Amino acid sequence: MEPGHWPSEHSDALRDYFLKGISYAEIGRQINARFGTAYTRSAVVGRAKRLGLIAPARMRSPSIVPSLPGEAWMPSPRRSTLPYLNVPPKSAMKPVARVKLRCVGVQPRLITLVELGRDDCRYPYGGDREGEEIAFCGHPRQPGSSYCAPHARLTRRSGSGSARAAGPVVLRLVSAA
Repeated sequence: MEPGHWPSEHSDALRDYFLKGISYAEIGRQINARFGTAYTRSAVVGRAKRLGLIAPARMRSPSIVPSLPGEAWMPSPRRSTLPYLNVPPKSAMKPVARVKLRCVGVQPRLITLVELGRDDCRYPYGGDREGEEIAFCGHPRQPGSSYCAPHARLTRRSGSGSARAAGPVVLRLVSAA
């Protein structure tokens, strides 16, 4: 890579090649062959910009995607050249069906965090809307779980047991060989 300073004859050659309509990569190859340098395409582009040489805008082919009725597509310099890539997917345009939540046959006590005892179920209720307080189930929890039996089943995947064993874990220390 050459240093940041370009000799005037290199800059003049860049200007001449640019005015002939040669690509930046080819200009770099021509200058490197002529002067024994090692300018990269990026170096040529940077120097051309500093010299005020601006490449003509590329021609864009017309879109193959028809525009919506009453809407004309106007190209934006910051947008993709393919207008159909900027359209959200059809699934994002229609309302999403509400998910039916699983529920349990338990009437929660709805106690606050301050009132929550050591052996009370910690399944949360509320807090969905702005300013709504969060309350907890409060029924007696199962040993080894933070939840009562119905909420413990609700939080586990159906058909499979818990990934963790409820109970103490015994660790053995093994010396390195």
